[in-house]
Amino acid sequence: MDYSNLVSKAFEGRKNAYAPYSNFKVGAAVLTEDGKIYTGCNIENASYGATNCAERTAIFKAISEGHKTIEAIAIVGVINDYTYPCGICRQVISEFASDNTKIILGKGKNEYIVKTLDEILPGAFTKKDLEK
Repeated sequence: MDYSNLVSKAFEGRKNAYAPYSNFKVGAAVLTEDGKIYTGCNIENASYGATNCAERTAIFKAISEGHKTIEAIAIVGVINDYTYPCGICRQVISEFASDNTKIILGKGKNEYIVKTLDEILPGAFTKKDLEK
């Protein structure tokens, strides 16, 4: 898998971030099971609660186009540092992730780390728990 391409797409998504309140711009790129990439950015709102994160924007775009499995997601935020997904985004990622899903945290096109869902959300409550 070409992680640097996915990180680049996340940086492209970051350019569209609407963050007038926090000035904390985030971009994400989701790779689906058939190789399609969906980008997203954070979109803030004056009421704060109506704000949507970049990760969820990208995931929801993919889901709304009929994809149900995330192969990988790249996330970029602060330049030259790694930005991890918030708790809500981690839970949403877990809904559509498989055991093989990769979470790529980028701080530059060729500077990134790769994590698994279990590393960023150990003991996640998932749909598997509802089947018990």
